[in-house]
This record gives sequence, structure tokens and C-alpha cells, in this order.
Amino acid sequence: MVTIGMNYEVLQGKEKLFEDVFAKVIDVMKVIPGHTKTFLYRDVFNAQRYLIVSDWSDRAAFDGFVRSERFRGIANWGKEQVLAGRPTHDYYER
Repeated sequence: MVTIGMNYEVLQGKEKLFEDVFAKVIDVMKVIPGHTKTFLYRDVFNAQRYLIVSDWSDRAAFDGFVRSERFRGIANWGKEQVLAGRPTHDYYER
């Protein structure tokens, strides 16, 4: 099992858009092999900062998702439309 922490900062005024798109991404992730569960958290001190915590069966399953066309499409859209900077990912293996 591996848990991925994905840190995002969105442009001011784009918070609702980010949350709405994330809700759709969660639906897609539910059927990806190796994905267990994902949660979205918002920083109470900075409303533009988010943490996505995602559990996967192993690192290879997550890496496969990140290399997918589906993920790339969302990531490219986010870079151009919503994100204030490059997201960071932290890996926690059990």
C-alpha cells in the first residue's frame, strides 16, 4: 500500500472550479486498477491551498495513472487554467 499526498495551490477565484473538476476526477479514479480511495482537504489558513490524499495498492499503480493520457489532460488544463504553481507529490509507503 502507498499513500500519495498531492499538494496544490490554485489561483484566487478558481477554488470552486478546482473542487468541481476534482469531484469529476474522483469518479474516474474509482475504476482505475490499484486505486483504493482519495480525499480532498482544503487548508483552513489559506483557502487556495489543497491536499489530495490518495491510497493505491502500490507505487506502480499510481505511476501508471500519472503517466496516463487522462491524467495528462487534466494536469495540462490545470496548469493553464487553475493552478498558481507546480503541484508537489509526497509518497508514503507502508
